[in-house]
Amino acid sequence: MQFPIIAPSVLSADFSALGLAVNNIDKSGAEWIHLDIMDGVFVPNLSFGPKTVADLRSHSQSIFDVHLMTEHPEQLVAQFADAGADYITFHVEACVHAHRVIQSIKTLGKKAGISLVPSTPLNLVEELLPLVDLILIMTVNPGFGGQALLPECLAKAGRLVRLREELGLKFLVSVDGGINTATVALVRKEHPDVLVTGSAFFAAKDSQLFIREMKGLS
Repeated sequence: MQFPIIAPSVLSADFSALGLAVNNIDKSGAEWIHLDIMDGVFVPNLSFGPKTVADLRSHSQSIFDVHLMTEHPEQLVAQFADAGADYITFHVEACVHAHRVIQSIKTLGKKAGISLVPSTPLNLVEELLPLVDLILIMTVNPGFGGQALLPECLAKAGRLVRLREELGLKFLVSVDGGINTATVALVRKEHPDVLVTGSAFFAAKDSQLFIREMKGLS
């Protein structure tokens, strides 16, 4: 697999044609599909639920990267696992017993991820690093697509990459927020494994060229 992995977020797609949107992602050369689940409580917006994920599963062979931007993520893990998620990522700020949530995700045979909003320091999740498959660094305050990248957040991704090597761990480092062809070179300097992109992907006239540019291949 060519790193970085590109994971377009369907939050920025036309919701009346989500099946076509995931087909377009598959054809573009992107490896993952990012699915933002918003509850209107943890973030000030609503998106969609497990039925939408289940309906989209038959339209795509890509990895489904489900991002729970919700309160009480432990109550949703089983539903999204059944819906076809490959990765289930929850916010450490949204629950007390993060260790237990990770265990429940893995028990269901899924990859477990933890996400941090821009104001959350890395030391809040250091004890969990040996347990997770992915750490998602938010480079915008979550809740809306199309926001500008907060460059000061990128250092956290770089520190995670170095810490992973020091500790001999294997989790993936993902970055989400404001990533497009104008900002991607700055993001890639920190060597993250996964880049989540939303409005920039769906606005691109040539999605295959866009993916190559995001990977630094064009």
